[in-house]
Amino acid sequence: MSFDNLCKVLAEKYPTEFVSWLLTEAPTKVKVLKTELSLEPIRVDSVTFLQTANRILHIEFQTRTISNPPLPFRMLDYSVRLIRQYNVPVTQVVIFLQETNNEIAFTQEYVNETTTHRYRVLRMWEQESAQFLDNPALLPLAPLTRTTSPQRLLSQVAQSVARISDRNTRQDIAAYTEILAGLKFEKELIRQFLSEDVMQESVIYQDILQKGKQQEALTFCMSLLEERFGNIDASIVEQVEVLNKEQLEALGKALLRISSIPDLISWLQQI
Repeated sequence: MSFDNLCKVLAEKYPTEFVSWLLTEAPTKVKVLKTELSLEPIRVDSVTFLQTANRILHIEFQTRTISNPPLPFRMLDYSVRLIRQYNVPVTQVVIFLQETNNEIAFTQEYVNETTTHRYRVLRMWEQESAQFLDNPALLPLAPLTRTTSPQRLLSQVAQSVARISDRNTRQDIAAYTEILAGLKFEKELIRQFLSEDVMQESVIYQDILQKGKQQEALTFCMSLLEERFGNIDASIVEQVEVLNKEQLEALGKALLRISSIPDLISWLQQI
């Protein structure tokens, strides 16, 4: 399954959540429409049409910037066909999954001598991670969001996956998340945090099941650090936040003998 098509599966499996995200409304009913349109039938795996009470949301996921016909013209074509067939307003959103500097990812309209047609573009690498981490349906997209610390982001994603109570849902979301993370991160880094076996056996997963003991250890260590050194550089905080429970306990003991920031940095590098 391609990355684009996987996202299509997500959008059609959780249509209400995607409508709430992209239209910023809470629809009472959402219908997934077939992707074949009248006139000249076309079917593109990454295209999803979601119909609310008075609107159609057209979502197109993209990892490539080159297409035939070009993306802006295709958006115009889809819009005309949808309006002709359903006679309701259409909101179109193109979601670029993989970071690129290509101008097509920053183009939001089709223009010729007589026509201007506009659509929305979302670039996942510019999105804040919070709304994706808090919503299981959107969680697989979280690894693609903006971050300055891959380890910290993947750790947060792993914790969010582990909080999903239903086992089957958790396994599905974990699989989707691991696959999409491959667009941005190396396989070894992904396996450290996101593989199903690792999440089930890791301290992160077990601690979440044991009522947040890791968070308690982190809070305790941060209190010790602030008491010892005052305000701490953000880069050090990020390194501490990704430590597991055993490592945090070791840090708490080590702080009895660590007397300077350079010693703390050295300790973190060793662990």
